[in-house]
Amino acid sequence: MFRKGVSSALLLLSLFLFPRSVDGCTTIIVTRGASADGSVMVSHSDDNDLMDQRIIYVPARKHAPGSVREVFCTAAAMGEFPQFNSFSYPRVVTSERGPGYDTAGPKSIPLGTIPQVRETYAYFDGSYGIMNEHQLMFGECTNGSKVTPEPEPGKRIMYSAELSRIALERCRTAREAIRLMGELIERYGLYGTGETLPVADSEEAWVFEMAPSPEGTGGLWAAKKVPDGEIFVGANQFRIRELDPDDPDIMFSGNLHSVAEKHGWWKPSDGKLDWLKTVSLGEYNHPYYSLRRVWRVFSLAAPSKDFSPWVKDGFTKDYPFSVKPDRKLGVRDLMRLHRDHYEGTEFDLTKGTAAGPFGYPDRYYGPYDGAGDVGDPKRKLGGAWERPLSVTYCGYVFVNQARGWLPDPIGGRMWLGLDKPADTLFLPFHVGVTGLPRSVEVCDTTKFSRESAWWTFNFLANYAGLKYSYMHREIESLQEQLETGFLNTLDAVERIALYLHSTDPSSARAYLTEFAEKNTAGALEKWKELTEHLIVKYNDGLLTEGGKIGQPLGYPKEWLRTTSWPEGPTSYERPKGK
Repeated sequence: MFRKGVSSALLLLSLFLFPRSVDGCTTIIVTRGASADGSVMVSHSDDNDLMDQRIIYVPARKHAPGSVREVFCTAAAMGEFPQFNSFSYPRVVTSERGPGYDTAGPKSIPLGTIPQVRETYAYFDGSYGIMNEHQLMFGECTNGSKVTPEPEPGKRIMYSAELSRIALERCRTAREAIRLMGELIERYGLYGTGETLPVADSEEAWVFEMAPSPEGTGGLWAAKKVPDGEIFVGANQFRIRELDPDDPDIMFSGNLHSVAEKHGWWKPSDGKLDWLKTVSLGEYNHPYYSLRRVWRVFSLAAPSKDFSPWVKDGFTKDYPFSVKPDRKLGVRDLMRLHRDHYEGTEFDLTKGTAAGPFGYPDRYYGPYDGAGDVGDPKRKLGGAWERPLSVTYCGYVFVNQARGWLPDPIGGRMWLGLDKPADTLFLPFHVGVTGLPRSVEVCDTTKFSRESAWWTFNFLANYAGLKYSYMHREIESLQEQLETGFLNTLDAVERIALYLHSTDPSSARAYLTEFAEKNTAGALEKWKELTEHLIVKYNDGLLTEGGKIGQPLGYPKEWLRTTSWPEGPTSYERPKGK
């Protein structure tokens, strides 16, 4: 028999493993009453190292009665599972989800199947489901949980990636999606890590959180509605706390209390069950890995609340589930939040020795850094970096918009940024398109490709690190020019699409698809031009412009004083002590 309480989880290491990576994600919800244009917005940065960075269009399909839907394993949960042909790349190989996933390589081996529905909806897909043709949309972040079992056919076949995809295939509203995902977890079992899935439609937004069960079958889940007029942020830690069974804006699995009580995670005398405390060991990875980002988003969106960046511990209640922003947020506000490195704060990653002479904000993780749950008592931390919203290992980021006053094909928009948020461009795609540009759907991170949009952005993002304070200014300038231009252009594009939709919806979809193709191609061309310009302008660390070649720039004096430069050879005399 296992001992009750947290110790029972630690005894299950042969079956229930702690997450092996330092990856993580940030996800934000802006409700309709908190957005500048009345849209509901969900954003997500998929901070996945060098996994499968393709964004795939999965078309709508009709299915024969009695057919089944295969459920595949995912490497996004706990690493690769070769026995199921589940790899970091490609994430899925099958003919059942359209041409984007019908690629070369060993076919994905399903963990199991579920009954198929008669008709499935079209959607955008990445490591997790993104948005479907009816404006249902998801975000995601991984969380630490007390148990993290591996997949097992017949017992545990569901993970948040497939859950979000099934919901996008079958549901039109957030409430429908929550009920469906809850039923799937309870019937087919949940494996992997703890997970947060923001799920929203054009009217309301919910936070759906899940954790594997210590029973080894089924799973635990909770959901809470974000009050209209407020915003939510999740950053690799469960954010739902006390569960009030009488609150109509809260839902949870029927077995939650009985399983928690059986395993010593909660007892009735504790009062209302605290979801975070019940299913997790604390904050993910290291102290402030999660909470610093929660503080940063809330402090930027609602500075009047004067939230402190310092808390007692990982179970703090200093940061509420959601807050009302001081002013309503637009789509570019969310882009700026995801591009943040704590600039202007005591945690500013563009400052200090580690930023180097040119204010480079990215930090590289090594084997000496922590991973998994901070609650693991065996962990010893020699140090840690501040964890910002924009990280160099981000694979892609998006901001989704659902706008209920427009027909679904036009109202739903995905703003997609490939590679890290700070140095990429957000490209707009309407959910009514009949496909995504090939440049977005192709990417193998082990092979450089000039036809891949991801590699176009990744190359410049890496190159800019050589002289970041100089090159990032020029990247920001092009971001501002193009993203503002997209917003202005979309006004006219959507007026035409609305007119076409009123007479022939298929022609509106064709028009939006053609716009996406041309707009993406034009933007990529401008990004390549900027890359070539910066390669020449800052070649060999010098400055070449205005007809003047190789002008010396050197280093900032304040940084030079932190190096051996002041003690360098300025005379022929031997320095004292040498």
